[in-house]
Amino acid sequence: MVDEATRKSLSGIPLLKTKAGPRDKELWVQRLKEEFQALIKFVETSKQQDNDWFRLESNKEGTRWFGKCWYIQDLLKYEFDVEFDIPVTYPTTAPEIALPELDGKTAKMYRGGKICLTDHFKPLWARNVPKFGIAHAMALGLGPWLAVEIPDLIQKGVIMYNDKSRAT
Repeated sequence: MVDEATRKSLSGIPLLKTKAGPRDKELWVQRLKEEFQALIKFVETSKQQDNDWFRLESNKEGTRWFGKCWYIQDLLKYEFDVEFDIPVTYPTTAPEIALPELDGKTAKMYRGGKICLTDHFKPLWARNVPKFGIAHAMALGLGPWLAVEIPDLIQKGVIMYNDKSRAT
């Protein structure tokens, strides 16, 4: 049972077909191609909808991902480092997305800045293996988490705006 907003965000992300993880050599290469195609499509769709909110890149093997994500509130851009490793049991196991600089600043986070996705996202992921991938984790995991947690952390004064563009 998926609500209309979730359906809409999913409609811009292609579903993946190859059930392969980092241990699966040639099949992993095919899975990575599907992952990149889905990510590119999701970013393009997000930009068209004026909803650009993250950048990702990976190591050569596609097993370590890192980049930036941001949340805009009151015309101020709050930017965070984002990182995750692909589990060896991927895609059966969803990646654990981390925002290290927010570690310990909210109860909805585990050690190392890993965001809590247990209640809402992981059951949805489990029902959609192998169709879901990294783009889905961003859209249905990190995106909603940012939308709930960041405004709360700003309102509580736990995080402050930092104009990184002025740093020299």
